[in-house]
Amino acid sequence: MLTIGSHMSIAEGIAKAAENTVKMGANTMQIFSRNPRGSGYRNYEAREIERFQNIRKEYHFGPVLAHAPYTMNLASAKEQTYEFACMVIREDIARMDGLGIENIVFHPGSHTGIGADAGIQNIIAGLDQAITGQERIMVLLETMSGKGTEIGVSFEELKAIRDGVKHPEKIGICLDTCHVFSAGYDIVNDLDGVVKEFDRILGLELLRAIHLNDSMMPFGAHKDRHAPIGSGEIGMEALLNVLRHPAFAGIPVYLETPFDDEGHKKEILMIKNKLNAD
Repeated sequence: MLTIGSHMSIAEGIAKAAENTVKMGANTMQIFSRNPRGSGYRNYEAREIERFQNIRKEYHFGPVLAHAPYTMNLASAKEQTYEFACMVIREDIARMDGLGIENIVFHPGSHTGIGADAGIQNIIAGLDQAITGQERIMVLLETMSGKGTEIGVSFEELKAIRDGVKHPEKIGICLDTCHVFSAGYDIVNDLDGVVKEFDRILGLELLRAIHLNDSMMPFGAHKDRHAPIGSGEIGMEALLNVLRHPAFAGIPVYLETPFDDEGHKKEILMIKNKLNAD
């Protein structure tokens, strides 16, 4: 069974987001762990958390994914920026773990001039101060497009981060189709080759989530511009091939395409219909 969801707003609460997920025909969801472009977050009352958990159980949700805010840069050499990032990842891992959410993903960060190696060491230190090893939640590194000084453009960079932390068993990978395509991994013409490369460098057992997005930008552009499924440079058939690939069987999929809930409902139905027509 396809486990598919979209990025849900939790402005009205986490239980409401779960209800909306059911309405759109999805069976999982991705939420921000806090304000995506700020620092604020909402504490949920016990009654709302119970309702959220009941919906997950009743509708057989797959793993729920939390996304750390975009303002967090664990690779930064600027003291204030880095301290903020360390606080956010530490707090949000604990908070999302407390909610029983299975995975939390973050953009590794941008080194902003100090070099990738130094940036990777900052990320490692930031994760080490945040992860105790006792968590149930997995922390996922997201594959990135490589814009500017972004870290995570290659599978090797993600491996270097995971290899360096004290608790690598708590680190997994989220593969974003738009990002890897823009980074230069040809999932359109050589999906098998990309899968083999991922397995060789990282290991397919580390893949815990897929962000399913088309790309507004051409192959290898190193720019992060998501497009609706089938309307971008990757195209419908290539993205369906990702869903069909045996290496990705059972991996939950999350849409980050530029739609509201109603648009995602239509997109999810379209994807299911095309897969069922095979």
